[in-house]
Amino acid sequence: MKSLNDRIDAAAREQGFVLVGFARLRELPRESFYRDWLADGRAGEMDYLAREPERRLDPKLRSVVSLGYPYEAPRVPEIDWRRELRGRIASYALGQDYHRYVLDKARAVAATLTGSRPGCQARVYVDTGPVFEREWAREAGIGWFGKNTNILNRERGSYVFLAEIFTDVELDGSVQPYDDYCGTCRRCLDLCPTQALAGGYLMEPRLCISYLTIESRGPIPVELRPKLGNWIFGCDICQEVCPWNGEGMSPVNDELAPRLPELMNLDEEGFRRRFRASAIKRTKRRGLLRNVAVALGNSGNREAVAVLARALETEPEALVRAHIAWALGRLGGSAALRALEKRRIREADPSVRGELADALNIICA
Repeated sequence: MKSLNDRIDAAAREQGFVLVGFARLRELPRESFYRDWLADGRAGEMDYLAREPERRLDPKLRSVVSLGYPYEAPRVPEIDWRRELRGRIASYALGQDYHRYVLDKARAVAATLTGSRPGCQARVYVDTGPVFEREWAREAGIGWFGKNTNILNRERGSYVFLAEIFTDVELDGSVQPYDDYCGTCRRCLDLCPTQALAGGYLMEPRLCISYLTIESRGPIPVELRPKLGNWIFGCDICQEVCPWNGEGMSPVNDELAPRLPELMNLDEEGFRRRFRASAIKRTKRRGLLRNVAVALGNSGNREAVAVLARALETEPEALVRAHIAWALGRLGGSAALRALEKRRIREADPSVRGELADALNIICA
C-alpha cells in the first residue's frame, strides 16, 4: 500500500509538478538575519514582507509539501532592440498569470491530503503568503539556494514556480538536503547590470531590475535607469546565464520583446484589456509606462522622440511624465528640446518640473 507521501507525490506529478519534496516544520534559524534585513531597509517598498514575521519563521504546523511547477523560457528573437524599439519581459510573465493556475493545481494536490486525513489543516501558498518559500524548498530537498538567490535543481534549473502545502499531518521528511552545485561559478554575480547580487548568496533588492520594474511604485533612481536597458517587466539575466538552466532548444517567442511605442500609447482601458489575465498587470499602467519610457530613453534611437513627445502632452500620470522627460533628455536633439520646452510652460507637478529642468540642462549643456 502506498504511503501518504507517495500518494501526494503521485497527485502532484499528475497536476504537472516536476519537483516534490517533504519536510518536517521547525523554527527556521533566520530570525536575526531577517530582522536585520528589514531594519536595513532592504525590503524597499515591499511592506508586505514585514507582516507576520512570526508566521514566516515558524508556521506552527507539522509538515510542508514543497512543489515546483515548470515554466518555459523561450529564446528571445534575434533583433536589434534599439533600432526596432523593442522591450523585454521576464519569461514567467508570458501567458496567463501563474498565481491562478499553479494555485489551483496545488489545491488539487492538497485535496489528496485532506481526503486521506479528514479534518486536517492544509494551507496552500503560491507566492502569496507569509512563508519563506525558498527556505522550505531547500528543507524539502527539491533544490539548493543558488548564488542568484533562486532555488536551483540539477535537472530543472531555476525555471519553476514554487508552491507549498503546510499541514498539521506528520509527513516523512526528505532523506537528505540537496547539495550546493554553484561551485566557483560567478556568472550571475558578474553579469548583473546593477550588481544586485553579492557573495554569500545575498541580493540587494533595491538594486534588482525585477524589483525596480515591478515592486517599486515610485521614481526609478536616476543613476540606475541606464542600467535597466530595455527591461520593462522583471529580468531573467541571472537565470539566463546560469549553467544549470542551459541554453535549451525552446522556440523563439516574439512576445518576450513587445514593441515599446505600442505600449507607450496604451490608455487605462487598453492596458486592462491587454494584461487583464497577465502577471504584468501587477505594475499597473503607470508602472509599466514608466518602465517603457526608461527603455525608450535607453534606446539611443531618436525615432522614439515622436511617441514620447506625444505622450508628454497627453499622459495623465505625473510619474510617467517625469520618466518621459528623462528619456527625452537622454535622446536629445531639436525635437526633444521643443517637446520639453513646450511642456515646461504648462507643467504643474513639481517632480515633473524637476525632471524637465534636468533634461533641458542635459540637452543644452
